[in-house]
Amino acid sequence: MKTKSPVAVAAVARAIFPQLGLSRTAVNAGVFAGAWCGQGPVLESRSPIDGSLLGRVATATPADYDRTVRSAQKAFAAWRELPAPKRGEVVRCLGNALRELKEPLGRLVSLEAGKILAEGAGEVQEMIDICDFATGLSRQLHGLTIATERPGHRMMETWHPIGVAGIISAFNFPVAVWSWNSALAAVCGDATVWKPSEKTPLTAIACIRIAEKVCRACGVDPAIFSLVVGDGPAVGELMSHDTRLPLISATGSTRMGRRVGEVVAQRLGRSLLELGGNNAIIVAPSADLKLAVRGILFGAVGTAGQRCTTTRRLIVHESVKAKLVKALRSGYRQVRIGNPLKPDTLMGPLIDDAAVKRMLEAVAAAKQLGGKVLCGGTRLRGNYVTPCLIEARNDWPVVQEETFAPILYLMTYRTLRQAITLQNGVAQGLSSAIFTNDLREAEWFLSAQGSDCGIANVNIGTSGAEIGGAFGGEKDTGGGRESGSDAWKAYMRRQTVTVNYSTALPLAQGITFG
Repeated sequence: MKTKSPVAVAAVARAIFPQLGLSRTAVNAGVFAGAWCGQGPVLESRSPIDGSLLGRVATATPADYDRTVRSAQKAFAAWRELPAPKRGEVVRCLGNALRELKEPLGRLVSLEAGKILAEGAGEVQEMIDICDFATGLSRQLHGLTIATERPGHRMMETWHPIGVAGIISAFNFPVAVWSWNSALAAVCGDATVWKPSEKTPLTAIACIRIAEKVCRACGVDPAIFSLVVGDGPAVGELMSHDTRLPLISATGSTRMGRRVGEVVAQRLGRSLLELGGNNAIIVAPSADLKLAVRGILFGAVGTAGQRCTTTRRLIVHESVKAKLVKALRSGYRQVRIGNPLKPDTLMGPLIDDAAVKRMLEAVAAAKQLGGKVLCGGTRLRGNYVTPCLIEARNDWPVVQEETFAPILYLMTYRTLRQAITLQNGVAQGLSSAIFTNDLREAEWFLSAQGSDCGIANVNIGTSGAEIGGAFGGEKDTGGGRESGSDAWKAYMRRQTVTVNYSTALPLAQGITFG
């Protein structure tokens, strides 16, 4: 296992902060309500790369929060009157602004979230892509014309903006998740209030500063994209209880999602939940093992195992286990671990010391249950660890849980039915994959008898979803869908309309009255 020597992050921060409207010395306002403010406690953002201080952020007080929602409501009242294609033009301009700042914003993602440069830039590219998608979508927010049983009548459905949408995002995708929600919500006619992770507040501030500049240039109220930095109890709870936010889109742990879903449901609001994953790859006897190894390695090691779509379980046919394990152990040894700002690094740090401790505890728990560590599972220094491959059983409690770290649990199977049972035998249902060259196996895996996840792949891994498809999963993953396909409908309210253009008043179901 190769490690890379650390380099100071200060030089990179000094170069990119002025481009993104951030300060390394002064306190950055963490609340945007059409204007920048923030009177709450000051939060320090430290880089997981070396623990150095990146910047300080003023968080929101309850009064700041209330001001933000009120400004978003005001912005929404005007924004919804703008024709959808005109709203799409503003989002197109946002995408262009992101193109211009892709390099510094991607580097900021690496600084604050610890992602390697390629993944930081890739996350900003996702933002650009979803803006392009949303721009096209702005001309396709269509309903249906429905056959009616009453003569002289026309029935149809239309879609209207839902209001101010609340967005709660996690540290592992500190900018992309906001854009998935905000770009779609914006073309649908909604305003948004964003609560980012307290671990990545600077990337959030940078995004909203870009959006603010675009809105002002386009002559629209910038409060359509609002920001409230703060922790769960201070901000998340306020958002969940707030009837002024008809939709809460929350990305994070299942525990957090249960709380948000419960509170929002009590007020009969709408929640869009994208929560934990415990994703598996099945490797069949006919699989192209070279292809499988590449898919497994990226799925298990990418973002240091801190994706909701990270591959956490590997279900291998017993006939190919020995060959696959040999190849994986060789691949794991070649993973270059170290400073994510270096172009040849393949795996950066975990987000913080607590994440490292949770990983080490999970490895110890698996070993205590009889798990055999095939490689990795150790701490190098700071927040850096070696990715771990462990032989395990699917029913062990530690395997049933999602540990947000690069741990891959290996198990074997004899029949595909057994493999699918193992694949589905966890509480989460986000992403899944099978490597096979057998058409029948692939189709079975994709059938109603197959994977119970929201994402099912054949001959690619569990990570790396494109923005064109709806993203999300079932069971403890929450059931929500973000990004592509018809996910836009979550940000709108449906209205069934009937027009009577006759001089009679026939009733449905043949009812006569009077």
